[in-house]
Amino acid sequence: MLLKIKDFFTSGWAFDASEHELKNRYQMVNIGILLSTAGLVFGIIGNYIRDLHDFIPLEITLLCINFVMFFALRKYRNFFEFFAMGMTLQYTFLFLFLIYLSHPYDLKHLWIFTYPIILLYFQKTIHSIYWLLFILVMLLIAPLQSFIDVKYSLYQIFYISFVLVIVSIIIYFYKKKIDEAKTTILQQQEMLKNFNSELEKQVKDKTMELIKLNESLEVVVEQKLEELRRKDQILEVQSKQAVMGEMISMIAHQWRQPLSTITLQIANLQLKHMLNNERRCKDVDEALSNISNTIIYLSETVDDFQTYFRPNKEVVSIELHELLQRALNFAITRVQDRGIKISVSKHADLVLRTYVNEFVQVILNILNNAIDAHNEVKSPNPFIAIDTVVEGEYIVVSIADNAGGIVKEHLPRLFEPYFSTKGKNGTGLGLYMSKMIIEKQFGGTIEVQTTSNETTFTIKIPMHMG
Repeated sequence: MLLKIKDFFTSGWAFDASEHELKNRYQMVNIGILLSTAGLVFGIIGNYIRDLHDFIPLEITLLCINFVMFFALRKYRNFFEFFAMGMTLQYTFLFLFLIYLSHPYDLKHLWIFTYPIILLYFQKTIHSIYWLLFILVMLLIAPLQSFIDVKYSLYQIFYISFVLVIVSIIIYFYKKKIDEAKTTILQQQEMLKNFNSELEKQVKDKTMELIKLNESLEVVVEQKLEELRRKDQILEVQSKQAVMGEMISMIAHQWRQPLSTITLQIANLQLKHMLNNERRCKDVDEALSNISNTIIYLSETVDDFQTYFRPNKEVVSIELHELLQRALNFAITRVQDRGIKISVSKHADLVLRTYVNEFVQVILNILNNAIDAHNEVKSPNPFIAIDTVVEGEYIVVSIADNAGGIVKEHLPRLFEPYFSTKGKNGTGLGLYMSKMIIEKQFGGTIEVQTTSNETTFTIKIPMHMG
């Protein structure tokens, strides 16, 4: 309903922001038509009741003109100035008619004081001045002309003209203030619109900057992650190389005695042959059997070595103590001549699915550290004890030694890369890689507890990987 009334006063036309003044004029013309129509209807009825039929034809004519103009405004937008001129002319003629033909006591001249409003809203300011001057001239010459008997005296006409000018000035400045307020509001709206546009642009620019920054950060993060992956790979290779060097040393040490045994067996056969110039079948068979067993032992050592350095990471089902024995086979030669006792407690067969080589590397790193610590401390009754228990879906392996414990200052850095307490003999990679393997590859934990005499490494890994 409100929309229909709004459309009614604008003659159904749409106006943009630049046509605000034209929109106001459309509204005032429509209001003027309505008020004029209401006044004409009131005048026709009043004149009919008072039996003053002289004005009725004129009022009916003006009423018809209002209807024509009302519908014409809704059909011909381009002719608005012509319609506004017609309305102004109509009111001018009507007000002059009231002065020239009515009597002062009828008070119809009061309608003339609405004329400034009509002028200022129907016409542009400069045109309204011309119309006002025209009606003032026509008013002032009314009592002076001799064609029509005007009932108003010169004083009355002058007084009406004076008041008309005063009212026009008041309405002019009032309208000017209203227009200034509207202009200020429009400027503020335009500024606000521009501010919003600028703010939207800034937000858009900042958003684009953030997007680009995020993209660049993603690239940087990806590059850093790639660098870290490469570093981890390098550390893993270095760790493998360090362990390989120790293992080669162990294998060399482990092969010396079997090779000496083979050499001795062959030398015995040669000596007996030289002394007795004969070889008994029993002695030959016994010697060859010993040599064969020794060669098998050496072959198994090579097999263990090859298995450890196999690059593929397969999840394999294996009994835990068999897995621990593989690690012990590499380390056993380092403790045989040093009096270090290594014990493995076995409560039951524990089968797990895991990465065999990686697990052997972790156990071997800890065993080698314990053996190195024993070699430095020379503690009485040295031992390394390995214990295994099951906790739910996890297997816990504890490796304890009595090699004097770890200095408390070293504990926070124990698993850092390149941190070593062995000086030039240590790479500082063993425990770091052990922690990486257990936590990243196995999804487990590795912890250490130490006292002034003992150190215990506790490894907790899932029983079933993959």
